[in-house]
Formats: sequence, structure tokens, C-alpha cells
Amino acid sequence: MSDQTFPLNAWYAAAWDVEVKRALLPRKICGKPVVLYRRQDGTAAALADACWHRLLPLSMGELYGDNVICGYHGLEFDDTGRCVYMPSQDTINPSACVKAYPLVEKHRFIWLWMGDPALADPDKVPDLHWNDDPEWAADGKMIHVKCDYRLVIDNLMDLTHETYVHGSSIGNRAVAEAPFTATHSNTTATITRWMTDIDPPPFWRAQLGKPGNVDRWQIINFEAPATIAIDVGVAPHGTGAPEGDRSEGVNGFVLNTITPETDKTCHYFWAFARNYNLDEQRRTHELREGVASIFREDETILEAQQIAIDANPDHVIYNLNIDAGSMWARKLIDRMIAEEQAVQNAAE
Repeated sequence: MSDQTFPLNAWYAAAWDVEVKRALLPRKICGKPVVLYRRQDGTAAALADACWHRLLPLSMGELYGDNVICGYHGLEFDDTGRCVYMPSQDTINPSACVKAYPLVEKHRFIWLWMGDPALADPDKVPDLHWNDDPEWAADGKMIHVKCDYRLVIDNLMDLTHETYVHGSSIGNRAVAEAPFTATHSNTTATITRWMTDIDPPPFWRAQLGKPGNVDRWQIINFEAPATIAIDVGVAPHGTGAPEGDRSEGVNGFVLNTITPETDKTCHYFWAFARNYNLDEQRRTHELREGVASIFREDETILEAQQIAIDANPDHVIYNLNIDAGSMWARKLIDRMIAEEQAVQNAAE
């Protein structure tokens, strides 16, 4: 078994759209330093963040038009990564290039392809359309988490932890006790959980704004290697939500895409989208801040877990029934890595 933990032939979120401006933004993606910026026409570009000449990070230089000037000796690179100026000489070494990464801006994220550029199909960008769909109101943040990105996926694929980690907001006993179903395809895994005729936790009671018991749903949709869209909500009990009529309830989507930075750190991009009270900007802000405080509880757990894993390298991780979703997610990730390595080995 390989010790590689993430596939490279995949689209990974590198930044929120608002983070990338007419300035040089450094970020490490899949172990590679990258510099992001916007061209004069507003489109985004991404180059390897190391000058061809002496490897100083280009992000320490300056943006000049659509080009990046190295802050050490002034070599200038265009947005394709080709050097177009060298100081004190007229001829430019044709090998003077830095890597330019395939980039797509979609669903309010800047996505990079870190693997074989010939395989970078824009149609394969993960579906997080709720993030900029006019039928939904959404906003979110990025968390830098000091753990293996797969631990975040484990966390999101098994929401029974809400009962214990988030008991004051979105969790209660019903989450841990409710049965669930697990299904999967070659690239996706889905966990479906319905909690019927329950007392809603504080967060959902406030969102629904109605008294009485509810039917609550959590449908976790994983798309390999690292994107999870969770369909969540509550409706007054007996109004037909389990049968497909959610019209009396409130529906949200928790959008998550996790990008490996290194083997033990990651960029966790998330948003919360809702399809009710769309014009209430204050509610959008309050929801974003409320979810951020919930996810800070996860961050504490995940970083402590990574420290414990590092301290116990021989410990065998055992799986419970509740781990069905994360087990499938990891199988799909492992399959992607194995397929990549088979191609690489054949080429060598």
C-alpha cells in the first residue's frame, strides 16, 4: 500500500473567490507552493511559487500587468509561467519557465488541478452550486486545520458526533440513536439518516420558528476525493418531509471541500446555504458565524486526534457501524490513488 494520502488528478479548492485579488496570494496545495492572483481582466491565474532562477517564492515579488516579477533578481514571468524578461541580457533561456496550474473559478471557489494537466476537465469540478444559486443564500469561510484532510472527511461522514461535540447547538440524542442507510457508486458515497417525531436541537428550533416535534434529515453526499454536500433540515412532524414534501420545513446545505496542504495539514472550505428567508442578510451573517463556532469545536477535536495518531503510530483504528460512510470515502480515495500510481508505474 502506498503512503501517498491524496490523489493529484482532481480539482481542489485553492481559495474563496474573494481571497484572490490584484495581489500575490501564496498557498500550499497538495504539498506544492502556489501563487494566485487576478489578471487585469479579472480572471484568476496560478503559478508555482518559486522563481526558476534561485527559487525565491514569486509571492515575495510584485504583480506587473498580468506578469509576476521576482523580488530577488527581477525575472519576469507571464501568466503561462514563461519568463519574458531577464536582467542584463537580451536572450532569454528557453527553459526559464515555472509551472502554471489549470484553474477554474466556479461556485465561488478557485479550483486548481495539481496532477496531469491533460486530464484537467472543467466539467469535473465538484458540484457545490448552492453556493451561488439565486434560489439559495449562502456564505462560509476557510479553516486551516492541523490534521490529515481525511480526518475532516471522517468527521463529516459520521454526524453522530454532533450529539457529543455539538450538544449545545445542532446535536441531541436522536442523532446518535437514529438508523441510517449507506449507498455508494464508483465516485460517490451517501449516508441518509431520518429522525422522525423528535424534539429539535436549539439551532433547528430557531430556524424553523414553530413549536412541536419535527422530522429531521441529514443526507451526506461525498464526491471523491474531498467534497461533501450535506442536505439538512427539519419540518413539523407529520407534514410529509420523509415522503418528499418539505414545503412546511426549512432546508439547508452544509457545503464542504477539503484541500490537502501537506500530509498533516489542510485547508477546509465550507459554506452554509439555505432556501428560506433569502433576503435576510443579517440571518446569512448570523448563520455563517454560528456555523463557524460549531466548526471550531470540530477543529479542536481533529487537531487533538492528529496529535494522538502521531503519538501512537502502531495503533490499529477499528471501525464501528457509524463509520460506514468514512470507510467508503476512504476506499474511493484509495482507489483514485492506486489508479494514478498504476498509470505512473506503467509510464516509468
